[in-house]
Amino acid sequence: MAVNAIFDEVEEKMMNAEEAMKVEFAGIRTGKASTSLVENIMVEYYGAMTRLRDIAGLATPDSRLITIQPWDQSAVKAIEKAIIASPLGISPVSDGKIIRLPIPPLSEERRNGLAKQVKSFVENSKIEIRNARRDGNDALKKAQKNSEITEDDLKADLERIQKLTDSYITKIDELASSKEKELLTI
Repeated sequence: MAVNAIFDEVEEKMMNAEEAMKVEFAGIRTGKASTSLVENIMVEYYGAMTRLRDIAGLATPDSRLITIQPWDQSAVKAIEKAIIASPLGISPVSDGKIIRLPIPPLSEERRNGLAKQVKSFVENSKIEIRNARRDGNDALKKAQKNSEITEDDLKADLERIQKLTDSYITKIDELASSKEKELLTI
């Protein structure tokens, strides 16, 4: 395997770990209304599981309210049912046409619990990044063993992967501190 292909694969795995963490962060409620809290809720719509964002218009008219306007009025009950079943913990208010989700302020205890959840997501992402580093290092060592690269190239390439790892860990730590600050700010 070519060295550049190894680096591309390692970086892609690290990038995927970062993106997965961002998606997880988007689903964490911070006390402010955001359509990302509900857009991926799966709704049973005509017998098929469909993302909420694909069957309704989502909006945040103010910082404490999410409005959901289904394109098909017959989906209102199914959307309400899916929201109640979701881990959001918010009761929908419906007038038959528009569903409103009032976002209550978070308690201190809930904020701290969500901060722990953020740390868990961060640790999982770091583990994925370290696994990508390990896989890359193993591939480089195998290439050196097969005489595809020299020992000096191996050392330089291992350092390059370590620098890449350090940069992704730093990005993840910055994202995490930003999310924790957002969560703990009242």
